[in-house]
Amino acid sequence: MKARPTVKIAVTGASGKAGRGVLQDLLAHGHEVRAIDNTGAPGDRGDLAELGAPLLRADLTDYGDAVDALTGVDGVVHLAAIPAPGFFTDARTLNTNNAMNANVFLAAAKTGISRVVWASSETALGFPFGPDAPPRYLPVDEGHYPYPRSTYALSKVLGETMAEHVSEWSGIPIVALRLSNIHDATDYPKVPTYWGDPLSRVFDLWGYVDVRDVGQACRRALLADVTGAPAYVIAAGDTIMDRPSAGLVAEVFPDVPLNRPLEGHESVLDLTRARAELGYEPEHSWRDVINA
Repeated sequence: MKARPTVKIAVTGASGKAGRGVLQDLLAHGHEVRAIDNTGAPGDRGDLAELGAPLLRADLTDYGDAVDALTGVDGVVHLAAIPAPGFFTDARTLNTNNAMNANVFLAAAKTGISRVVWASSETALGFPFGPDAPPRYLPVDEGHYPYPRSTYALSKVLGETMAEHVSEWSGIPIVALRLSNIHDATDYPKVPTYWGDPLSRVFDLWGYVDVRDVGQACRRALLADVTGAPAYVIAAGDTIMDRPSAGLVAEVFPDVPLNRPLEGHESVLDLTRARAELGYEPEHSWRDVINA
């Protein structure tokens, strides 16, 4: 895979779980990083400075702020968003996320940034799933799109559509990562509580992704030899359950067609495209922490 050099990277939403994971990965691989968020008091550089990336406060719902914050960087990892349904009203979730996505994409085009990587979501593929709202087929891949069931998911679908057009106008690759539910060390102790009921985590097909693999995926997407506005499923290589995947699917979704057999505990979210085009390979699992 041909790599392209990217040196100074802006990370929006840098104070969040994903943002910190991406910062740590980029810094560990020798990149200069500009951390951007709207948290904290004026003048507060935040504890991100301890990682080597002092915080630049910016309101990305304001286009001028977005242009100022992104001027002078080579690439952007755009993670800033209302992160899930239910935090705010439906309309506010949709409007806020759309505004930030539009401003970042357009600011990147204006300032001549060479690459945008941004956090789309597994929800754009149809989540939440369940016995009464099954997927069309399994494993779920990039073709299971668009299928928004909330204004949060709709903001991701609209963002991906915007990315296609801004990329076409500007020539800048704008890469969407449809991230699964992000887990870190504080989340893994809860994993055994899911095992007794397959419906406890069926909403995202028992999927998850380690925050360190989110960092890896973003870095690889910054460097991959891609054009346009491609989108990729990013998840762990396994499910979050202790039972084999084929048995879970047979119990909960007996009538859903399988595109291929499921082996062992493999993820029901298909990583084939991310592996082939980004070189993404999940390196972390809850099984490294908890003995099942």
